[in-house]
Amino acid sequence: MLISSWNVNSVRARIENIKSYLIKYKPDILMMQEIKTEDINFPYDDFSALNYESHVFGQKSYNGVAIISKNKLKNIKTNLIKDKLKQSRIISAEVEYKKKNIQLINIYTPNGNPVDTEKYSYKINWLNDLIKQLKSSFKKNPNIILGGDFNIIPSAEDVYNPKGFENDALYRLEIRKKLREIINLGFNDTYRHFHETKEGYTFWDYMRGAWQKNNGMRIDHFLVSNYIIDQIKSININKDPRGREKPSDHTPIEIKLA
Repeated sequence: MLISSWNVNSVRARIENIKSYLIKYKPDILMMQEIKTEDINFPYDDFSALNYESHVFGQKSYNGVAIISKNKLKNIKTNLIKDKLKQSRIISAEVEYKKKNIQLINIYTPNGNPVDTEKYSYKINWLNDLIKQLKSSFKKNPNIILGGDFNIIPSAEDVYNPKGFENDALYRLEIRKKLREIINLGFNDTYRHFHETKEGYTFWDYMRGAWQKNNGMRIDHFLVSNYIIDQIKSININKDPRGREKPSDHTPIEIKLA
């Protein structure tokens, strides 16, 4: 089984790129972030034509998450976090794999910039709520795959210019500690599980030739619980979509289950 995660930066604006990716790489499940559309305007028919069922938690013009799947998903939930700002940032589903019930949690963490503003406080509070929810989820089912755009750079090797990001909401020490707190619940940073030192950028800004210069950062992650990490055969950062016309500024990350 191939599971992908991709901040598509508007599902409707990138629909041709997304369909090309699905046709070429054939993921069984794609978790999308920043779909930027309400449920009613989601391109269900485009995905149905490729044999994907769609589960959507949208929002007009901003945010929004979705999971599309060739496999039957159950227990779809969009209320894992009681967001005071009512932003659509988390959706979960369950899929059966080798007689195990795996909970997929797809997240789009707030950016948090500029720091020392309400946006930064919102990010901290949202992460705290996520941690509480994950603790609760573990008690019910420890087989969890948490994926998405975390908007967190884990360490210096995950950004082209760590010094320049020391006071950025993506790399501030307080934020990195929140990621470590999540991992310590019983997760593995799957990319680092397989690649201890290899560069693994997933995002390149549209500005200043970042893509061409490879001025990137690793902010999209798959965290897999200790209970099922041995089921993960490989992880890949697929840079192909980022090099296409009218791309998202993120590129898909993919995990293959053994």
